[in-house]
Amino acid sequence: MSAITLLDPAGYQRFSWKNGGGVTTDIAAAYRPGAKPGGWDGLLWRFGYTPITAPGPFSSLPGIDRCQVVVGGRGLMLETPDGDIDLRQPFAPVRFAGETPIHARLEDGPVVVVNLLGARAAVTLSMVVLQPDRPHVLTAGFHIAYACSGDAVLECPGPHPIASDHAVRIESGGGMVLTARQNRMVLASVANKENALEGREIHE
Repeated sequence: MSAITLLDPAGYQRFSWKNGGGVTTDIAAAYRPGAKPGGWDGLLWRFGYTPITAPGPFSSLPGIDRCQVVVGGRGLMLETPDGDIDLRQPFAPVRFAGETPIHARLEDGPVVVVNLLGARAAVTLSMVVLQPDRPHVLTAGFHIAYACSGDAVLECPGPHPIASDHAVRIESGGGMVLTARQNRMVLASVANKENALEGREIHE
């Protein structure tokens, strides 16, 4: 069985970066009971987007895994002690540990990135870009498909029109086939580790 929920931008929440260097917009997030939304104590996972308008350090997020993809602009490089993480090509997701020391370098002006963050002890994360008319098979867990490039239609299996900047949350036992139409969409996937996701979810 699958459950599908549309997410409207009116329900998104905005929070300052941990280091105060910018503002992120959370499309959806989940926290342990009693934890403060936007905080880091009790975070299970969060998914959203943020502009990066100037070079500077990323927040240090020990114990957090991160997936990130550029959806607006180009030329982002993440400098780390072990070498650069290349995000100069838009719509090419990367994954890295939140405790990695990172300094963002902008080679061609500001960018907008979509982020998926999760507590390593609680969840396993993945992020892909759904290219138009290319089917994608979901694994078990829950998934958020975000219309980052304009209006889209998501077939899962019936057609679901998704307006630009809107999203859809899908809970699936695995095997469901998604197909984006008209435009690309970012798909974030979260899988539970050992029933650790017994928290409250914020998504509208």
